[in-house]
Amino acid sequence: MELVSAVTGRRSIRKFKTKEIARDIIREILESARWAPSWGNTQPWEFYVLSGKPLEEFKKANREKLDNGEAFALDVPMPEVWPEHMKKRYGEIGKIMLTTLGIEREDKEGRKRLYQEMALLFGAPCLLVACVPKDVRIEYAMLDIGLILQTVCLLAYDRGLGTCIMAASVGYPDLLRKYALIPQDRRIIVGVAIGYPDQNFPLNTFERKRVDINECVTWVG
Repeated sequence: MELVSAVTGRRSIRKFKTKEIARDIIREILESARWAPSWGNTQPWEFYVLSGKPLEEFKKANREKLDNGEAFALDVPMPEVWPEHMKKRYGEIGKIMLTTLGIEREDKEGRKRLYQEMALLFGAPCLLVACVPKDVRIEYAMLDIGLILQTVCLLAYDRGLGTCIMAASVGYPDLLRKYALIPQDRRIIVGVAIGYPDQNFPLNTFERKRVDINECVTWVG
């Protein structure tokens, strides 16, 4: 696959087939992804890969906490305030998702079902959890995590797999420490759901939007 095709073709997948992924495929993706750049070649990332029974138990517990209304307690808190133009984009993608699924604004049960599917990782058979040691300065480590996760997503796409980088997968760190055996001295950054995409599901095919580069690029010289 050409690089440009991978970059423009990759998208967040929100429904996966039940088909399992061979461990060798995940290993090959990570073997290649480790060549992603990092600040000073520090390579601060660590990954925990959940599949099979541990993942199913995690999904069940994750959904139970969500159903019980338990607030997220992420190791890296989600931002609560955004600049207005970014807040608008965030709202737009939410509206597109609900409209695509035919969920009306006042349909609380429909929204609840969507959040439940999110807690269940949209049926993904594999979850990759990115962590860094807690004694590492988080600012540059977060940049490095972003670099390697994009690389993972592109490599997965090249293998016919889909991915979804999900804050909802790490909202309850205590569950991941239990089911993924993540030590307390590791900061859980984010999870990536991985699987074979269901290409017939509407949320996997709606038209995506990106801002024109003139909105985010300044030319000098």
